[in-house]
Amino acid sequence: MSTTNAPVVAAQIDEPAEVAQHGVIRAALGLWRTRIGIALVVLLVAVAIVGPWVAPYGPDEFVGTANLRHVEGAWLGTDYFGQGVWSRFLHGGRSILFLASVATLIGFLLGSTIGLVAAYDRGRLDDVLMRAMDVMLAFPQLLLALVAITTVGPQAWLIIAIVGFTTAPRIARITRGAAVPVVERDFIGAAEALGESKFRVITRELLPNIIGPLLVEANLRLTYSIGIIAGLGFLGFATERNAADWGLMVQENRVALSVNPWGTALPAIAIALLTVGTGLMSDGLSRTVAGIDRGRPDA
Repeated sequence: MSTTNAPVVAAQIDEPAEVAQHGVIRAALGLWRTRIGIALVVLLVAVAIVGPWVAPYGPDEFVGTANLRHVEGAWLGTDYFGQGVWSRFLHGGRSILFLASVATLIGFLLGSTIGLVAAYDRGRLDDVLMRAMDVMLAFPQLLLALVAITTVGPQAWLIIAIVGFTTAPRIARITRGAAVPVVERDFIGAAEALGESKFRVITRELLPNIIGPLLVEANLRLTYSIGIIAGLGFLGFATERNAADWGLMVQENRVALSVNPWGTALPAIAIALLTVGTGLMSDGLSRTVAGIDRGRPDA
């Protein structure tokens, strides 16, 4: 292939992939499942962000005796320690959302980078990176987090690091699987023939053609990260003792479920709706990427 013809060939071959990726998000937004998922996530993010500003009491302020359903000035009563359930709930969303989002972002950046490099190399480096990811996948994510937190302590940076690094191998495998067929296409060879650097080929030619699958995986990993961090809070591994944390609230108030169920039910419902919302967003994106329901905005 001559150098003069390479740009033309690359443009001709690259066009279908660009067209396919261009409307993924727009098509996904046309699905009702995606809209419902976004609405749930936006609602709960708004509660987590605005909640502390509108809460009638502080997160650890005593408003009455323990486990009362009706307390004057404290909507939904008190928890196991005499603190306002509604106020604790409004303060408790920031930690889980922050930890899950940052951990997912770290895992996404690390995993997608490893997957792209491995797919583009297709040699010894590919084998080394993927076998390392397989070793990390052999360790259960929750068990590894519990061992690390028990050893060091429930620090925010440690929870983010553990969840992020244990998320990376799964993203790396998905990234590599999506990128390998793209690497074999002619426009990648044309870009190499033009003398483009490996970094430019990976970031400008390879990455844009797998954005769809990566968005799906990022949403899915965010769902799992929320579940893992909420589970750690339920097991008592919150970043601070008596912290206003949705997972910890479920654990603290479960013994009084028959007396005042709101201390357990409210954060549990919020966690469930949050994971359902991110799951619906992921499902809408995955169906669009796969071509299912594309062009059917009422699906």
